[in-house]
Amino acid sequence: MTIGGKFAPVSIWVDRPSDLCPPPDHDIDAEIAIIGGGYTGLSAALRLRELGHDVVLLEQEFCGFGASGRNAGHLTPTIGKDIFSCIKLYGEKRGLDLIRFGEDAVAFAERTIAERNIACDYRASGNIIAGVHPDQRAILAKSAELAARHGLHADFLDEAEMRARSLPSAFLFGIHETGGGHLHPGKYVMGLRRAALDSGVQIHEQTPVDHIEHGETLVLRSQARRIRARQVLLATNAFTPVSLNMFRSKLAPLAVSLFSTPPLSGAQLERLGWSGREGLYTAHESLESFRLTADNRLLGGSKYVRYGYGSSLPPADHPETFARLENMFRVRFPELADVGIENYWSGWIALVLDFLPVCGTVKGEGNIHYSMGYNGHGIAQASTMGAAMADRMVGKGSGILDILSRRILPLPPEPFRWLAVQGLLSFLTGKDRRLDRKIARESVETITEAEA
Repeated sequence: MTIGGKFAPVSIWVDRPSDLCPPPDHDIDAEIAIIGGGYTGLSAALRLRELGHDVVLLEQEFCGFGASGRNAGHLTPTIGKDIFSCIKLYGEKRGLDLIRFGEDAVAFAERTIAERNIACDYRASGNIIAGVHPDQRAILAKSAELAARHGLHADFLDEAEMRARSLPSAFLFGIHETGGGHLHPGKYVMGLRRAALDSGVQIHEQTPVDHIEHGETLVLRSQARRIRARQVLLATNAFTPVSLNMFRSKLAPLAVSLFSTPPLSGAQLERLGWSGREGLYTAHESLESFRLTADNRLLGGSKYVRYGYGSSLPPADHPETFARLENMFRVRFPELADVGIENYWSGWIALVLDFLPVCGTVKGEGNIHYSMGYNGHGIAQASTMGAAMADRMVGKGSGILDILSRRILPLPPEPFRWLAVQGLLSFLTGKDRRLDRKIARESVETITEAEA
């Protein structure tokens, strides 16, 4: 299959750091060990060091290798599926509490960026959940009405307001989440990594954990070395079922792919408009995301997600998906017909059936804790939940996590897990395909009428 652009093995955001922290050359004794060097693990490590605790962080590749260094960079308060679904599924009080948790998570990430002087191209533009067809208007308007009634940071933008913001023509109306915006995810995770090293966190990269021996003192085995710790935090997200063979009934790892164009010229930017550079993601069941980067590339993707049988990680290099993303780009941005795709890449998110993150302590193991399952909205949630889990581990509170406590509908064993996940994805994408076909059909009819 021929596509424009090249495959980036990790992403356009991160490369292996020049100061890679080597695996341990001897056994280690630590108070607390963290497995995973993304937003969750690094945020937890920083908080634990602030509280004066001894921390060792183990990362199987390099910090930022996973979703933290591969995502689209939207800092968004979105939690669950959307505002309306949260309230419909969980009731008004709990639904609103969840949405406010998402808003607080954005504020936490913003404070982290400011207080630690992380230069990550953060733009506090907010993000717009955009409708691309009139059929999407009712649910967005109803969600905005709920948001306004309860003082949430979300405003409805009608067609005139979208055009006044000079947003690309495919995006008709939407909800503007005024909190948050977008950033360079690689610079953010590497900023957290540098802050963790400076604070005294002992980081070991290229250090996969092969086995955990349970007991009052936990023993983590990695490449013939032993790391002993009184407590462990699992911050491995989509890698958890694969690398640790845990949480297969809670998490389904999914591959998500993105693309970027070359930097747009002045003339191309002028044609495009989008002067406010708000992040955009569509009101599809399986959303499309788009934004402009600090160096004027158009970035987009999501929508076409993939599950691997047995909770394996689907391959990152997937030309069929990349070709579909290129077609999506052409449909949404006719203003950029002369612009090609420069790069494609993929990363892995962890899906939970109710679209809420999971955290807690492993049942029967009072010293193994976890935070994961961000469903593609991990920048804000992982940052705040990592720090909050650190507080909980050392008895400093963490009431903000109580809203996430619930009975989680388990995923069945294979082959039924594959059937369940594929069934859910087919249901969601099927609705999207019908809507997109309707848009295409109406577009052809409009052109035909104009020519007549």
